[in-house]
Amino acid sequence: MRIGVLTSGGDCPGLNAVIRSVVHRGQDVHGDEILGIEDGFLGLIEGRARVVGHDDVTGLLTLGGTILGSARVHREKIQWAVDHAGELAGRLGLDALIAIGGEGTLAAAQRFSTAGLPVVGVPKTIDNDIDATDVTFGFDTAVHVATEAIDRLKTTAESHQRVMVVELMGRHTGWITLTAGMAGGAHGILIPEKPFDIEAVARMIEERFARGKKFAIIAVAEGAEPMPGTLRFDHGGVDQFGHRTFGGIGTRLAAELEDLLGKEARPVILGHVQRGGTPTARDRVLASRFGWHAVEAVHKGAFGHFTALRGTEIVLAPIADAVTRLKTVPAAQWAESEAVL
Repeated sequence: MRIGVLTSGGDCPGLNAVIRSVVHRGQDVHGDEILGIEDGFLGLIEGRARVVGHDDVTGLLTLGGTILGSARVHREKIQWAVDHAGELAGRLGLDALIAIGGEGTLAAAQRFSTAGLPVVGVPKTIDNDIDATDVTFGFDTAVHVATEAIDRLKTTAESHQRVMVVELMGRHTGWITLTAGMAGGAHGILIPEKPFDIEAVARMIEERFARGKKFAIIAVAEGAEPMPGTLRFDHGGVDQFGHRTFGGIGTRLAAELEDLLGKEARPVILGHVQRGGTPTARDRVLASRFGWHAVEAVHKGAFGHFTALRGTEIVLAPIADAVTRLKTVPAAQWAESEAVL
């Protein structure tokens, strides 16, 4: 078979490990030809692809990013591509397509599948917000990076008696912030699922200083929002691709806390640092397993499905299950985090 593979959406540690696994499983076991489609769905539309073999994937297991590239595509262009799915696949001689990406990529993959293109999905996102899978690769690496940052900031915050506000990725869900905040021992964790009261945050810090603790670390997700009637803050509008824009909550929160407390407060925005670098061992293994099972799904004819982790097993679930709703932090879990702050 001639199997196309593409990576779409934001880059993520472990993408290259999936590509490597697809090549090894497809070539060595099934005798497949693997066609790497460049820059995600844009490459599919423009017919830009290259054969990927063993020499191309040597050393990829530890390499972050994606050797195939990624690009955003306007919704109108995706709709055109869906309408011409058979023609695009025929131009590249594809028997099947493995699409690796997050919620937006899987939503597009579902549309291509409905249009008749044989598609298998592989879920990836550092946000860990795809439903129907216990975890996505990239998340563990992002949490490790964020936790290390919190660990490092504690020493400088304590040395200078500062409040450090660490803004972490998470536009709609707070999995990275919650997990890294707990692992790093942050003194406040603010996530999109639970609007915060700026005055309550300030009181918590004041009480901490009153007990002789002269510094504080606040972990805040980029999509966190203040409770109505408290801090006035607007995340912004919508970009050219129809995605809501986020950013600035860490800077605004630090400035407001400094005014309320009369103490020095500094924002630290990790941003895309969380996406880059070498994937953790856990992410390498999960990505490799997803690639292995994606190839097997193609040969089983399980199109319209994606690989999902359930417990310790990799299963195939309908792509529709991945895009029905975001996996958000449940109330019981953020209540647990508050108990150990």
